[in-house]
Amino acid sequence: MIVLLGVVVVILGFVTRRNPVLVVGVAGVFTGLIGGMNPQQVLAAFGRSFADSRSVTVFAVVLPVIGLLERHGLREQAGRLIGRLGALSAGRFLAVYLLIRQVTAALGLTSICGPAQTVRPLVAPMAEAAAERSTGAALPERLREKVRSYSASADTVGLFFGEDCFIAIGSILLITGFVNSTYHQNLEPTQLALWAIPLAVCAFLVHGARLLLLDRQLQREMALAHAEHDLPLPQTTEQKATRQKATEEKGTDK
Repeated sequence: MIVLLGVVVVILGFVTRRNPVLVVGVAGVFTGLIGGMNPQQVLAAFGRSFADSRSVTVFAVVLPVIGLLERHGLREQAGRLIGRLGALSAGRFLAVYLLIRQVTAALGLTSICGPAQTVRPLVAPMAEAAAERSTGAALPERLREKVRSYSASADTVGLFFGEDCFIAIGSILLITGFVNSTYHQNLEPTQLALWAIPLAVCAFLVHGARLLLLDRQLQREMALAHAEHDLPLPQTTEQKATRQKATEEKGTDK
């Protein structure tokens, strides 16, 4: 029971807002020492655990690459690309990304996208650019953060409900293993995966509708923001195109 004092160290570390990596490291060393291990054994245990789960630390290699791409204009290029697609609003773009994320996760490609790989450097800037084009003005910081949160939610929902449709995913294998060993059943992974498909479809319909409603929310909140500051409401891209077309027609008539 004394080894459970390591949990107390973790709780105290997080309560006092210490560095999470430092807290977990100290708790691991403390637990090993009070459990009867010498410093060499504790160090060996850390090294063995790192080697066994080294795939988890792959993100440490990916992040510097993404940082270099962002520094050389990846976010700006993503914004310019979405700016050329006039009919694609922020909500529609995120709904398309939700579908892509869910389909790829259902095929077992869970690591092909993610918050670090795609949402921050690509999806969020493209959604922001689409929202600014639709509203006709730069987004306030509050609405910009809202678009970013919706971008992250599209990735999370797509992954969470899509990955269970793949029979070799860890959650499916864990459930089947637990049920078969505990309740002496003969549950197959394909059975769970098939039942996950209707749930994934429902999740896409519900969250896809929320993403499509994002455009109206942005338009309404931008109008309120301009009304509060007594500023003229900026024209959207469609309104500008209509006005330009009308001006050209008048010039032709003359």
